[in-house]
Amino acid sequence: MSLAKELNKQGNLLFKYRGTLPLIILSVALLVFVLRLQAPNAFVTYHYYAFGCLAVALFGQFIRLITVGYTADLTSGRNTEEQLANVLNTKGIYSIVRHPLYLGNFFMWLGLCLLTQDLWFTIAFILIYWVYYERIMFAEEAFLINKFGDTYLEWASSRPAFWPNFTIWKSSTSNFNWKKILLNEKNGITALFSLFWLFNFIEIGITSGSWSLKPNLWLYSMVVSMIYYILMKVLMKLRLI
Repeated sequence: MSLAKELNKQGNLLFKYRGTLPLIILSVALLVFVLRLQAPNAFVTYHYYAFGCLAVALFGQFIRLITVGYTADLTSGRNTEEQLANVLNTKGIYSIVRHPLYLGNFFMWLGLCLLTQDLWFTIAFILIYWVYYERIMFAEEAFLINKFGDTYLEWASSRPAFWPNFTIWKSSTSNFNWKKILLNEKNGITALFSLFWLFNFIEIGITSGSWSLKPNLWLYSMVVSMIYYILMKVLMKLRLI
């Protein structure tokens, strides 16, 4: 098998199971975090540092929001079974980078990894993310080349794969779809605030020896995000949105 076919095969397989990587990252991050807190020279996470990590993660979520909100249906989604693309997105954020969703995912998970305050774990995450998603991007582009041919090749030739080139921005001609992001991004938003609360809860529990729920900003943000998630699910169930 040629290297191109092998990378395409690996990419399609990783695409199908790409929801597994976040679970692995989370499990290892929690382990690293707990071990740091139990070390003799353990130090607490300062609020300004935690808010900085949250800002990095929210920046990633923002990238996802502006990507999903301006793209056509059956593109830029959370599907895992197969590649989907009814049309080729070329305007808005897609005018400056070919894979904005994976860029957004990167910053979301980077913010979480930075919470561990472990440099080597963060470096390992960056390297694993690079190798993992490089193959997925290869498979996606092979699919798009096969479907859109020269149209895709011409567009892709002047757009970077991962790091945006803001000098070539072209505004989107479509309206921002609030309904789409409210429905499609509820999982990510709720998971983000829940995980930041979880890290804070674990740190308080280990350092103070008390595992009771203590009202703070992290708890409130998680509760609000969960209410939003439940509300969206109910509205979807009732077909009101």
